[in-house]
Formats: sequence, C-alpha cells, structure tokens
Amino acid sequence: MAGTTHSARQRVLDTAAALFFRDGYRAVGVDTIVAESGVGKMTLYRHFPSKDDLIVAYLQDTDEKFWAWFAAATSAAAGVAREQLLAFFQSLETLVSKPTCYGCPFLNAAVDFPERGHPGHQAALAHKQAVRARFRELAEAAGARAPEALGDQLLLLMDGAFMAVRLFGPDNPAVRVADAARILLDAYTATERGHRA
Repeated sequence: MAGTTHSARQRVLDTAAALFFRDGYRAVGVDTIVAESGVGKMTLYRHFPSKDDLIVAYLQDTDEKFWAWFAAATSAAAGVAREQLLAFFQSLETLVSKPTCYGCPFLNAAVDFPERGHPGHQAALAHKQAVRARFRELAEAAGARAPEALGDQLLLLMDGAFMAVRLFGPDNPAVRVADAARILLDAYTATERGHRA
C-alpha cells in the first residue's frame, strides 16, 4: 500500500513537472494533471492540498535535480574552481541546445508568479539565491579580483541562456554560452589572461 501511495504521488509530480515545464504553471490546471497522470483528484489533493503546494513540491524536486546535475557537470574538475565553472557552462550549452529544454523552471515560476509573496516565486528566488552564492564562492576560489561581481554576471549569463532557449528553441544564441563564460573568467582572473588571440 505504501508503494502504491508513493507511486501515485510520484506520478502526479512527474506529470505536473512535464506539463509545468512545457506549458507554464498558470496554463496547466489540476484537471489536466489528473487526466494525464491517471491519478484521481482526491488522491492528488491528499498529497498536495493545493496547486501551489504541487508547484512548490515540483520546484523543490527540480532544485535537487539541478544540484545533482551541477555536481555531475563539474565533478571532473573537482578542486579547480575555474575549470568547474567552465565545465558547468559547457554542460549548460549542451542542455540549452536540446529540443526538450524549455528554459528554467525557476525563471518560468517568477514570470508566472510575479507576486513576491507567492510560494512559487519564493521557491524560485531561494533557488536563484543559492546558485548566485555558489557562483560567487567558485569565483572567489578561482582567484577573481571581484568575485561577487563575477558571480552575479555568471548568474545573468546562465539565466540569459535559459531565456534564449525558451524564446528561440534549440537553435538559439546560448549555443555559445561557454565561450561567453570563458571571456568573463579571463576578464576577472589572471589565469590565461594574455594568452587569448
């Protein structure tokens, strides 16, 4: 029985994730999630008392997946902050070139829920604050002269890449985002400066 309950919850979450990511939070209603998941409405509400609760659960799950992806993307360069940042942006470049990428679920939440007090907006903001802090930390470890500024610019670069794929699709300007990250890193660190053509 516990397995059935868990699988029903997971089916709802997986279905909502696909629909929210592709179509947006406001555009997807509970009835659509129920129909697509095959889970009854009462079961959905047992696990997620409101649509906002489902949105927050999806964003929390997505946050965990983002950090797992971040760790995998940077693992080969562990201990070398500059290379970790470059590896992350190379992985991002690959991601935003895929037809199944619809941008960033957190940016999409901020757009759909501009009210700062909305739970979806709060979850999105918390994620972006954590990413910003991580970029600043890696920028400092990479020897950047102004790590906070570099971290902020890298966050803007990442978010710009996510918006580019949402707007243009897989053939978008973000296919060069790793080069842009390298240029920023060169501008803020002594490593490899002067060796560029």
